[in-house]
Amino acid sequence: MLTLLLGATPSLAADPLVFTCERTENNYTETYQLKVMAASKNQKAKVFIDNRDLDRASELGLQTIRSVLISELTVLISMEAQFPPENFDGVQYGAGSVITVIAINRPTGQMRKAETVKGGILSATLGEGTKTYQEQCTAANKP
Repeated sequence: MLTLLLGATPSLAADPLVFTCERTENNYTETYQLKVMAASKNQKAKVFIDNRDLDRASELGLQTIRSVLISELTVLISMEAQFPPENFDGVQYGAGSVITVIAINRPTGQMRKAETVKGGILSATLGEGTKTYQEQCTAANKP
């Protein structure tokens, strides 16, 4: 991991990386565009899915991109979402959070995603703990 951090250079991160990704679960397949921009002197790292900024805040919660590291071979994204307590169908749920870590192998397009759910309605419906997923992406701009 240290080699990856030391190997990430600003020149590799100057232009946004754009991927077309496909997620398949059971009989459902979704194709979406993932755009990743590393931090610069003037702006923090940004991640967009289908042109929607993943840094969001509303009465429904807060989602923040924590870090983006781009190397010649790998893209690493770390993000966190916090949800306030909520009442749904007469059931009260406490506050919750989801921490997501994404690693994309740039040459192969293979994406691995780990999501850790703690508390809240998501814990009650999806289960608490860490789940891992794999998706396939194609880079619009190759390394």
